[in-house]
This record gives sequence, C-alpha cells and structure tokens, in this order.
Amino acid sequence: MPRPPMIVRTLPALRRALDGLRARKATVALVPTMGALHDGHVALVRLAKRRASNVIVSIFVNPAQFAPTEDFGSYPRTWKSDVARLAAEGVDLVWNPDVKTMYPAGFATKIQTEGPATAGLEDRFRPHFFGGVTTVVGKLFAQTRPDLAFFGEKDFQQLKVVTRMARDLDLGVKVTGTTTVRERDGLAMSSRNVYLSPQERAAAPVLYRAMKETAKRLRAGDNFEAAMAGGAVLITEAGFTLDYFEARHAETLAPIASLKDGPVRLLVAARIGKTRLIDNIGV
Repeated sequence: MPRPPMIVRTLPALRRALDGLRARKATVALVPTMGALHDGHVALVRLAKRRASNVIVSIFVNPAQFAPTEDFGSYPRTWKSDVARLAAEGVDLVWNPDVKTMYPAGFATKIQTEGPATAGLEDRFRPHFFGGVTTVVGKLFAQTRPDLAFFGEKDFQQLKVVTRMARDLDLGVKVTGTTTVRERDGLAMSSRNVYLSPQERAAAPVLYRAMKETAKRLRAGDNFEAAMAGGAVLITEAGFTLDYFEARHAETLAPIASLKDGPVRLLVAARIGKTRLIDNIGV
C-alpha cells in the first residue's frame, strides 16, 4: 500500500513540518485545491513531483470566494477518496485547515488585485470572486512558503491573477499553469461536473467544440465578429445560457478584435441547468 501523506491541520504543526523540509534544503511545491479531486488535480500533482523534491497539497473549501447565492454548502467534499488519491501519487503533506484557522475571529484583511482581475470576465459576473481567491492563495503561500505553485489553465483568468499577485508582491514563488485535462469527449474536468444531469452532461462538450470551431475559423481568416457570433450560437443552441464568450489577449486578457492583436485566448462561461461551467483554449 502507498504511504499516506502527513495530514496537518494546525499552523504550528505545519511550521514544524516545513522547518524539517527546509533544514534538508528541499524544494517545496504547492498544489492548492478545494478537494473533490479529479484527474486534472492529479496532473498538477505529478508535474509538481517532477519539479520539486516535496509536494504539499492544500484542501480547503474557501468560503470567501463564494457569493451567498452560490454552492459553498453543497460543494462536493470527498475527503477519504482525496487522501487515497494523494497517497497513491506520493504526496508528502496535505494541508487541511478549517475556516477558523484561515479566517480567525476579527480577520479584517483582503488582498485586492487589479490588472487581469478586472478584465471584465469572471469579475463581471462574480465580483466577489477574485478578492476571495487572492486572499486565500496569498495566505496559503505565506503559510507553506513554496518555491513553486501549480494551477490548472481551466481557470485561466485565475491563473493570470495569481501569477500577477505573486510577482507584484515579491512572494518568492514561481506560479506555473498546466494544460487543461479533459474527458474523452472534450469536457474540461471540474469538481462541479458532478452537478450535471445525464442530459446536461451530454450537452456539455459543446463548449469545447464551439471554441475549437471558432478557433479554426479565426485561423482560416474568417471575419472575426462572425466567427465569434457563430461559436456563441452553437453554445446557446445546445441549451446553455452564456455569461460570456470572448477572445482576449492571452497574457493581458485585454479585448482584441483581430489575431494580429497578439496571442489569442478564447474564454467561455455558460450555465446549463443549475451548473455553471468555464473553459478556454488558445487560438
């Protein structure tokens, strides 16, 4: 049987464990998660293990990034299977703080970012979100003191926000994004996919197909607006309600109107039934 990872739930215990690693001059990688682990998380862990001598995975469902109308209470929590998966991957330590540890009584500090956090994508529909993400990730970086941190590209705007925050605040951690892991039919893996009904699950891969079709048209030189509009139609005809389907500069997330404007990323967020899905691809 694989050796189970050390499970740490208090800051003093975490500091003792980290002091032991640092005494051996180990490189430390962090993979932040909210649990409900899937193959996308495993891909992050495997990359982290190739890049660092010790890997920490945090599991913390962060209430600060959920609005009151969102799914904090029902967000999938699969602790036993998560730990088993991490043990199988040889993870060294699982950091599993509770809410009182992360946000003790009187907690009054927030990391508020601009730049990619105000690009008019996720922030337009979830204005609370990035303040919650940057605050918790900033705390995780301060607590675990990693050399490297790994995030999936599925949450592309989040990746850009966290990368900018770490750079701007001189946090000493190199943030690395990894390619989105997909189901065989193209649906991006997400912990929220479990919310989909069978009919919704059958429709969900349309997001990826629409992005691929739009990217193909753009590379072929089709009219930019017409190609984007065609992709949006494919998505809505499949039963989705669009929050956004946009082409943005892949580094700054600024709006663009032509492939000549720089490296291009297509980003989509859409709702089907009660589930909101996001995805993106490069053009």
